[in-house]
Amino acid sequence: MSIPVIVIIAVTCLFSYRGFNDMTLFEKYKFNVGAIENRKEYIRLISSAFLHADGMHLFFNMLSLYFFQGAVIDYFGDIGFLIIYFGSMILGNLFSLLIYKKQPWYSAIGASGAVSGIIFAAIAMAPVKIEVNFLPGWLFGTLYFGYSVYMMLNPKQWDNLGHAAHLGGAFFGLVYAVALHSQLAISNSLYLGAMSLPLIYLAYQIFVRKRIR
Repeated sequence: MSIPVIVIIAVTCLFSYRGFNDMTLFEKYKFNVGAIENRKEYIRLISSAFLHADGMHLFFNMLSLYFFQGAVIDYFGDIGFLIIYFGSMILGNLFSLLIYKKQPWYSAIGASGAVSGIIFAAIAMAPVKIEVNFLPGWLFGTLYFGYSVYMMLNPKQWDNLGHAAHLGGAFFGLVYAVALHSQLAISNSLYLGAMSLPLIYLAYQIFVRKRIR
């Protein structure tokens, strides 16, 4: 792993661990629509990605980042990785802000948006080369987004995870990959299309059926 990846994982683990034990810090830095729109606390667009609900949530996001970061570093370098990670993080949270703008109480945490961007950029470059627990990377990505879409459309009272950020983050990662390596991304369009199906369904539910208001 490159130094930027190690630093991001380390900082995320340390900050998340503090959040597990310090509810004041957790409440101050989580994504919250009302705090961002009314009090202009824009730091939450970034800080919320370094907080997680519990150890399993943190582990799953960081494990996904670990498996997919290699291809992103290979094709885009350290700077490209950072652009995708933070660009996907911010765009993912801005998308959440847009779709939940009428719900000032809505809150979320997690690196899901940033990780989604990394996953899409990696799959655009190497859909078969990457393996996650014996699953090809594109299939893991499809299941990852499918679960997120299901949880977003069927929210649980205890669930405070940033599922909505996946769509914006994935969009940023895909657009960045296509912009820099268009021919390679187009050659892998079948895998990208399969992985996009849950997100297309989510977009349909949000913008056509108005499931979230």
